[in-house]
Amino acid sequence: MSHIRRLRRLRSSDSIRRLVSRANLSPDRFVLPVFVADGITEEEPLPSMPGHFHWPSERVGVIAKEAESLSIPGLLIFGVTGNKDDEASQAFAKDGPAQRAISEAKSAAPGLVVFADTCLCGYTSHGHCGIVSGEEITNDPTLEVLARTAVSQAEAGADFVAPSDMMDGRVGAIRRALDESNLGTAGIMAYSAKYASAMYGPFRDVADCAPRFGDRKSYQIDPGSRAQGISSIERDIDEGADIVMVKPALPYLDVITEARRRFDVPIAAYNVSGEYAMVKAASEKGWVDGEKAALENLTSIIRAGADIVITYHAIEAAAWLSR
Repeated sequence: MSHIRRLRRLRSSDSIRRLVSRANLSPDRFVLPVFVADGITEEEPLPSMPGHFHWPSERVGVIAKEAESLSIPGLLIFGVTGNKDDEASQAFAKDGPAQRAISEAKSAAPGLVVFADTCLCGYTSHGHCGIVSGEEITNDPTLEVLARTAVSQAEAGADFVAPSDMMDGRVGAIRRALDESNLGTAGIMAYSAKYASAMYGPFRDVADCAPRFGDRKSYQIDPGSRAQGISSIERDIDEGADIVMVKPALPYLDVITEARRRFDVPIAAYNVSGEYAMVKAASEKGWVDGEKAALENLTSIIRAGADIVITYHAIEAAAWLSR
């Protein structure tokens, strides 16, 4: 006589469910994105991203200590400036907003891992992620500026630089520049499979980095191509990336899973601004339970195979999980 397989035995209590779960969500997995802006002296709320702020570089220690107190191990620093030019000179300035914030975060919370977003879009007058010639986003001239930016971020104290531009060869160029500058201990977390997504709207508002002409489809990956995402991850590993990333997370869970199957390296996934804003907006309308929806989303990213989740929910999710 055959027996019914009683799967509900493994669901009968909270303790059993936690024991058998293969996707345990923990603050240990989180990296908190932080926006630092020049020209301000106190935090400024971000309407398109409730719960987040533009931080003065000199006050980043406040949010760094809060993250540390909640057992969140890392921050991802984004610089926001009004001093934009065609050369993205504030991206690599020693006194740029990101560089000052990196130093402040490391001073306030030395145990935190500080990641620095290494891109030019927030610093260029045209809003693209590379150096422009006419209306062409050039590849190799951009690598020189990215490498210079990465060196300046590592000199400021960043533990990892995080190139998010999607130019060909940038991981190798940055790795060489760091090593040649005696900054070989600085790691690289590459935005490896970064898709040309509709989910970046609130971020572009906050960072003031929407392109002034055209779009980013010539360098970010087409949403229909999983193969290009996997190829980009493989290339970045070959060039020296220590951590690879899939961005956005939720629409590309299949890419995360395929990367986990193929590559034995740490995989990060970015739960981006649009994903965050949708939960917040639906919660404000009373259409979903915001806490449950956020935690379910984050769990799905871990379940898909990510080791690290970069998320705007980090502070609140860590507090929820500690209850």
